[in-house]
Amino acid sequence: MNSNTSDNHIILRKGIYDDLPTMLELFTATIDEVCKRDYDLQQLEAWKSGAENEERWIKVIRDQYVVIAEIKNKIAGFCTLDQGNYIDLLFVHKDFQHRGIATLLYQQIEKEALLNKKKELTADVSKTARSFFEKSGFKVVQEQTVNVKGVSMTNYKMVKNLIY
Repeated sequence: MNSNTSDNHIILRKGIYDDLPTMLELFTATIDEVCKRDYDLQQLEAWKSGAENEERWIKVIRDQYVVIAEIKNKIAGFCTLDQGNYIDLLFVHKDFQHRGIATLLYQQIEKEALLNKKKELTADVSKTARSFFEKSGFKVVQEQTVNVKGVSMTNYKMVKNLIY
């Protein structure tokens, strides 16, 4: 699972329970910094409130395939796969954007889906992440308005067929 890039050595590994505090921190900081171009303050706050649902995050670690990207022992990003074919979470730390980390994480997730003989991958994707998913071969199936704590937000139901 190890991968290398020119500027820093990136290690991919499976997520464990002890990673949760850092994952939550990265989740909220990324939403604050990286997604602020695409969503207003109220939307960002509602989205970040997902970090408070401890039970959900424990289930992510317990039930999902979780891949962590590390650079010099720091978590630079993570991606999770639910039920073998749904990308639930994909976040890269604000200080590690545009270094190919999301791509490495995604490739590992796709490999896992193929190992599980899945025919497609699906994701509910933010405006911020939409172009990354499109570059990775996903197509928008539907624009959706989701309601988070009474706040409406736009995201996209996206799909990629894995049969070539």
